[in-house]
Amino acid sequence: MAKRLLYRHATFNFEWRSIICMCLKMLMTRPDTCSQMVSISYHYMNLPPDKLSLLSQYDNDKKWELICDQERFQVKNPPSTYLTKIKSFYQDQGGVTRRFKRRVQESTQVLRELEISLRTNHIGWAQEFLNEENQGLDVLVDYLSYAQCEASFDLEGAENGGTLSERGKPAERSMEDLNKSAGSSPTHGMTRAARALTWDLLTSDHHLFHPLLCRITSLAQSRRTQKISRLASQRDDVHVCIMCLRAIMNYQSGFNQVMTHPRCVNEITLSLNNKNPRTKALVLELLAAVCLVRGGHDIILAAFDNLKEVSGEKNRFENLMEYFSNDDSNIDFMVACMQFINIVVHSVENMNFRVHLQYEFTHHGLDQYLESLKLTESEKLQVQIQAYLDNVFDVGALLEDAENRGGVNYSMTKIILCCVGMLCRVVSCRESLRDSCSQVSSLQQREREREMSQERERDRERLSQPSSELELKVQELQDRGLIRLGRTPSGALDLQVVPVTIIEYAPTPTSEPLLSSTGPTAPGPDVPDATPSSELNMEAFEEQFKTKAQGPPAALSTLKVKVAQKAPSKVNLIEGNKAKNLAITLRKGGRSPADICTAIETYDQQALGLDFLELLERFVPSDYELKLLQNYEKEGRPLDDLAEEDRFMMRFGKIPRLAQRISTLTFMGNFPESVKRLQPQLNSIITASMSIKSSAKLKKMLEIILAFGNYMNSSKRGAAYGFRLQSLDLLLDTKSTDRSQTLLHFISSIVQEKYPELNNFHTELRFVDKAGLVSLDSILQDIRSLERGMEVTKKEFLVQEDNTVLKDFVKTNSELLDSLLKDSKTAQETYGSVVEYFGENPKTTQPSMFFPPFVRFMKAYKQAEKDNEQRKRLEAQSSEKQAESPSPKKKEATGHKVGQ
Repeated sequence: MAKRLLYRHATFNFEWRSIICMCLKMLMTRPDTCSQMVSISYHYMNLPPDKLSLLSQYDNDKKWELICDQERFQVKNPPSTYLTKIKSFYQDQGGVTRRFKRRVQESTQVLRELEISLRTNHIGWAQEFLNEENQGLDVLVDYLSYAQCEASFDLEGAENGGTLSERGKPAERSMEDLNKSAGSSPTHGMTRAARALTWDLLTSDHHLFHPLLCRITSLAQSRRTQKISRLASQRDDVHVCIMCLRAIMNYQSGFNQVMTHPRCVNEITLSLNNKNPRTKALVLELLAAVCLVRGGHDIILAAFDNLKEVSGEKNRFENLMEYFSNDDSNIDFMVACMQFINIVVHSVENMNFRVHLQYEFTHHGLDQYLESLKLTESEKLQVQIQAYLDNVFDVGALLEDAENRGGVNYSMTKIILCCVGMLCRVVSCRESLRDSCSQVSSLQQREREREMSQERERDRERLSQPSSELELKVQELQDRGLIRLGRTPSGALDLQVVPVTIIEYAPTPTSEPLLSSTGPTAPGPDVPDATPSSELNMEAFEEQFKTKAQGPPAALSTLKVKVAQKAPSKVNLIEGNKAKNLAITLRKGGRSPADICTAIETYDQQALGLDFLELLERFVPSDYELKLLQNYEKEGRPLDDLAEEDRFMMRFGKIPRLAQRISTLTFMGNFPESVKRLQPQLNSIITASMSIKSSAKLKKMLEIILAFGNYMNSSKRGAAYGFRLQSLDLLLDTKSTDRSQTLLHFISSIVQEKYPELNNFHTELRFVDKAGLVSLDSILQDIRSLERGMEVTKKEFLVQEDNTVLKDFVKTNSELLDSLLKDSKTAQETYGSVVEYFGENPKTTQPSMFFPPFVRFMKAYKQAEKDNEQRKRLEAQSSEKQAESPSPKKKEATGHKVGQ
């Protein structure tokens, strides 16, 4: 209902429109009617989706205002009205005079109104114009063909002086039928010579044919005026038709119909034969738009092929290039033509086809004409010309580049193959090195095992010697019945001492020496029963005749301890070599395991030395060792059975974040020494770099050296603007003809004579010798290590915020590290600046390469000064000696005088 009201409202007068607006406003209160009317209005507006979504957010009042604004626009005529009139123009079968008058008076005006309606009416009107019922595009194309045909015939008739009588149906004709249609003219078959002969015959008898000649002349002038007027009208009709097609192509649906129409693009292309430059410019704009759409390039080329056949061109684009070359008065047409050429040639993806199209225009003389347009004042035309020249393919240059690239590719291939071979050799060397390293490690492992086995064998031998002696003594005591050996129920060795009754010894007195008896009943003197020991002096005898190899009698307690040493050994969980090294490290530390672990947990730097920490860092238990120790503890086995090193590892591994703690302690111990070592090196680089760059005397000295170098090499090559720093060493190698001095000696004498203020230039260069000993990369790497260590320390402090040692260290040394970082950046910047100042690359030039030439130059210059001074003294002394000693002639003269 709302749609019907909106459509009928277009033809009502103002009063009825007011009444309908009031009714529509009342209908707006209904939600369904409101949404329906708004959707209809939005459809007529032909807006993009983003604008439609924005308008849909308005309230009902604003929507109502939009509907009223839409309603105020009045559609003047429906599409059928215009189409009926246009069809009547080219389908009229009346006389020539009546058809001419109607077309002159109405066709141009109707087409202009149609163009305005297509451009300003809502999209529904344009869709109705193009629907299958009206077929407005077909009508426009037919009329465009008719208008072009009329204009072409009128132009030919005006040029030849003939008339047109019968043309058939112009809507069904094209430019291909020009020659055939022109043949229907009565005078078409006559040549210019025949018409001239007829005119001579008519004018031969002036009195007889004078009235007839006047009549003919009057009719010819009238007809010529009508033809000129008709031609101008047809040209306007063609232009306005093209404008109507442009308005249709502004809609997506209209553009699609133009693309799919079998004759539309061809007829638009044929309009290039129109004499109006504005029409031709408009046609080229439409063709460029079609060419940019997918599939449009083929349509455009097919249209120009059709133009070639219709116009009788020898080659495609011939007329277009002729118009472009000859019509240089209309800049807009030239810009449109150049833009179209750019799009046609350079919108093709196939490079070969692009070169083909480029050659077509080159064949028509485009390159020479563009060369003549270089000085044009039009910026738009200059932009289009430059765009074409930038995208031109120079096949010759490309071929030459390809040939050169072939040689380069061959060289690159050789280099790549060489690199591949070197990489293969490097890989093989790495593999052999890896095998050698593995063999070396295995041999080292075997050597360590051999040494350990030898050490164990020596220990076993050392232990076996006293044990064998003790076993002999125990066996002797057991044989004598003094001790008894046994085993306890637990399997331990039990030693029991057998009690012995002590009988006081009464030595047998004898007066004879103690002799060995030869028989059991040998006779002898009577010997008393006892002799006093005091008389025999047994103490002295014992002292003097005791056996030296026999030691003091062993105590039974000592024997028990030594026998107990043969008890089973302790349990070892960690690897033997590592346990041995750990035992050595712990003995060096001089502290108990408990004290060591407590110092690590409390970050006590005073308790643990830095060297001991670095050694202890190697014995951080691995995951496998921790698992062994934990399993041993979980099994409930006694810890006393473990070796001392294993018990330490058990306690050592229970410290939380052990690796981080030891690393933090090591960093905290090394930090002051690292800063003390790095800061002077940074200061030397900064000072040396700034002094070299800011030294005006050094700059002047280098200018003098460059002047001498340019003078020496002026015969071979031109003057140089600088020299490498390594060339300073060559000053000592360049010697004079008599080999008595070098170039540096001569420069020193010149400076002493002409520039005495430069003699002390080396005083402005500070710390250059120290900076030459510094490795900037190593310094930066150490500073990055300090940064990483500080980060680890800060993380540890975040975990243990109550630890005063970490807190004081971070608080004290953070600013010191920041200052060191700033100095490192300053050193990098100043060093990079001075290196670039002297023409070197900071990335490849180290301080050890940059500063030593200055150091050597200063030392050599000082030595040259000393040599020059010594030479001057020697010359002065020799001149004094020559002045003091008289010449031989003077001596001879003096002798003669004395003789006289």
